[in-house]
Amino acid sequence: QVQLVESGGGSVQAGGSLRLSCAASSGYAMGWFRQAAGKEREFVSSITSGGTTYYADSVKGRFTISRDTAKNTVYLQMNSLKPEDTAVYYCAGYLTSTYYRATSWRYWGQGTQVTVSS
Repeated sequence: QVQLVESGGGSVQAGGSLRLSCAASSGYAMGWFRQAAGKEREFVSSITSGGTTYYADSVKGRFTISRDTAKNTVYLQMNSLKPEDTAVYYCAGYLTSTYYRATSWRYWGQGTQVTVSS
């Protein structure tokens, strides 16, 4: 069983920055998804245990995923935030298949709200 504990959400104005953290109990591949009200959960970014990163086109160049292997913690640095980034952000752990599919991840955090105002 992998436990994921997220932190770092909040409210910010457009153009601002936030950093999300996800502490895991194991060092597997980890990812971030988000779900806006009334929409499906969508892939944001992921990082393998070896440090290879993947990003959704909508966040490339603005978001950066990284991990501290000693702490089993993954970070999502979000810059140049836009109102359309508003969503509940979920940390995911233990990848079983295709990284951009939510169904490929076995464990999930509780979610943290990110609200970007214009």
